[in-house]
Amino acid sequence: MTKAEKIVEQMRRAPQNVRFDDLAKVCAEYFGEPRQDGTSHKVYKTPWPGDPRVNIQRGKDGNAKAYQVRQVLDAIDRLEDENKEDDDA
Repeated sequence: MTKAEKIVEQMRRAPQNVRFDDLAKVCAEYFGEPRQDGTSHKVYKTPWPGDPRVNIQRGKDGNAKAYQVRQVLDAIDRLEDENKEDDDA
């Protein structure tokens, strides 16, 4: 199990207690380098049309915002589902 996979497990157990830096590592692992960085936000491109981005920002306590953690988890689940469908086809 990779470090990113361990962080994802932690994210699923407690989305309100995820360090921003850990969330950024997971996003980089699944979505590549951010297309926007250096501001208070990091924006990652996703491979599907529509709203093709994941946007995260650091909370006041240095943790990621819980609703953004859930959005990242939803995007990871969608990505994994689409990859599984491609493998089945």
